[in-house]
Amino acid sequence: MTSTPDAGIRPVPRGRAMRRFLANRMAVVGLVVLALLILFSVVGPLVHPTDQVHTNLAEANLPPSATHLLGTDSVGYDVLGRLMQGGQISLLVGLSAGVLATLIGTLWGATAGYVGGWVDAVMMRVVDAGIAIPAIFLLLVVSAITRPTVPLLIVVIGLVSWLVPARLVRAESVSLKTREYVLAVRAGGGTHRRAVLRHIVPNTIGTVVVNATFQVADAILLVAYISFLGMGVQPPATDWGAMLSSGVGLVYSGAWWLIFPAGLAIVAVVCAFNFIGDGLRDMLDVKGKRA
Repeated sequence: MTSTPDAGIRPVPRGRAMRRFLANRMAVVGLVVLALLILFSVVGPLVHPTDQVHTNLAEANLPPSATHLLGTDSVGYDVLGRLMQGGQISLLVGLSAGVLATLIGTLWGATAGYVGGWVDAVMMRVVDAGIAIPAIFLLLVVSAITRPTVPLLIVVIGLVSWLVPARLVRAESVSLKTREYVLAVRAGGGTHRRAVLRHIVPNTIGTVVVNATFQVADAILLVAYISFLGMGVQPPATDWGAMLSSGVGLVYSGAWWLIFPAGLAIVAVVCAFNFIGDGLRDMLDVKGKRA
């Protein structure tokens, strides 16, 4: 038996969806800011190459000049080049951890909502227990036990951030499993796996995509938190949170260039992802209440 689309779920026409996104001016600003930050972090080191491995104490704590546009830090690293390198790690960890958390949360929530019964109860109690434990606490424990690396941060942040998307997708799945096209799959002998992967998950894509942008923003903030506490990636690698941590002790001496650039970068990228998420919510019409 072939499944038929549910009349209650109407995909938003592509042109109308794009107009909704572009009508949200803050979302467009967020998209532009994010694109500029990615270009700055990825292409910037090719335009402005600096040595971010070897220290040079003779040039430590220099103010901005023609040679060092944003000055140097306490061990002689060029702050502009450091900001670019920190952006690469912050964006890489944030994007990768956000995607990982979204994938895990989507599959977990879709399965729990579709199966229901005691399976749903057990799976969601796991989610409730995980939400009760602060993510920053788990990250600090892991950082204290082992030496943090970029892959480790991605995995750990992804594994502590999937709980919220799991709850969101589970709520969607409870409603979707009673739709005609899902019932048609089951009546035609389709497996639970097919129903979840081919029908439940694709129809939660609006919720998933919107939440993914917020997951990325949260992941970047988590990286900044633990790095500010000195538990993030280790030198000579850095991220924006580590730059804040290394510069906070000298900010009262007037070395503003050690803290403001990284702080502004964190604020800009987090706001950009949140604005984009708001725009995607309008674009995808997640709740299906707009014409």
